[in-house]
Amino acid sequence: MEIEEWSVERLTPYENNPRINDGAVSAVRASIEEFGWRQPIVVDGEGVIIAGHTRYKAALEMGLEVVPVTVARDMTPEQVRAYRLADNRTHDLSEWSLPMLDAELAEIEGIDMSAFGFDLDVEALDLGTEDERPERGGAGMGMGSGDPKRVTCPKCGFEFFE
Repeated sequence: MEIEEWSVERLTPYENNPRINDGAVSAVRASIEEFGWRQPIVVDGEGVIIAGHTRYKAALEMGLEVVPVTVARDMTPEQVRAYRLADNRTHDLSEWSLPMLDAELAEIEGIDMSAFGFDLDVEALDLGTEDERPERGGAGMGMGSGDPKRVTCPKCGFEFFE
């Protein structure tokens, strides 16, 4: 993958982007400010954004003039359309292991993780008594019998299964 530096003015958001990402812009901005650019924006040969609309919006908020991009010159228009959707969908298919997440967050002392949407104490959530909670374990979060219920925190948008 070749990474190029492009002027933000050269980029064009995809006009039919089905992902509504405004709520994530501040967290992505905080991530870029804290960790730097770790993922380039993916564009087609004309500079239309394939993946990275939120990074683009964060760059605009930050007043950046130049951003890292990778140009997907080897993709067909159908592949571009499919990749744009796949890139936005795949993170929705994963889950969190709350005990492992809690352990990881406990090890981070010098970085305010609330800037990235981790501003709630997973142990403080009202999930019922210990006996009422479904079994949890491992990265797959085994749920025991029945279908898991997806719960979204109304404050920060953090999603988990109960």
